[in-house]
Amino acid sequence: MPLVSLVGVSRTYRRDEGDVRALDQVDLTIERGEFVSVTGPSGSGKSTLLHVLGLLDTPTSGRYEVDGLDVSALRDRERARVRNRRIGLVFQAFQLVPHLTVAENVELPLVYRGLERSSRLERARRALERVGLADRRTHLPDELSGGEQQRTAIARALAADPDLLLADEPTGNLDGASTDGVLEVFREIHHAGTTVVVVTHNPRVAATAARRHEMHAGRLTSV
Repeated sequence: MPLVSLVGVSRTYRRDEGDVRALDQVDLTIERGEFVSVTGPSGSGKSTLLHVLGLLDTPTSGRYEVDGLDVSALRDRERARVRNRRIGLVFQAFQLVPHLTVAENVELPLVYRGLERSSRLERARRALERVGLADRRTHLPDELSGGEQQRTAIARALAADPDLLLADEPTGNLDGASTDGVLEVFREIHHAGTTVVVVTHNPRVAATAARRHEMHAGRLTSV
């Protein structure tokens, strides 16, 4: 059974000037442990695809299954529960809480899960070790470089031990050296068995994945 299965998924937004179809009959199967990238021009629908995969948006039509569970039919509360327990999300803008330390930022999703503090601390410690930031755990986000902030965001996503890690333009705000560091983290995560999907404009980032797709006008094609 695949980890991810999209069958005929479309997403249409209503606008004053008419409906906009961001996804158009998308079919996609991702097996557990794969590393997949999605590229395409701005407005092609790739971020919408990631938002649907991350349960941040719902398909207008079609079916989305995670490990055999039809998540497209779930209510908002149930979708949030699946997202918190099974999906890790990384965004271009890092989205760290500025007044929390690195370790506290990494712990935050685990608070919403209701884990005890000792368990949260241990998970945060392990996640920060995986991204090479164990020695920065007491720092605030503005004391870190851009690459370190993004690695903190990745650690936050990993702390919940997700089945699926989704990254939307994860190197978009980084220089070349920081990009290399983040790509190495993704490679290590993938080799450890986590399923990874990266949406990116950067061909070098896309080439890191074992399987690549392109989006054009809401349609997905293999590369």
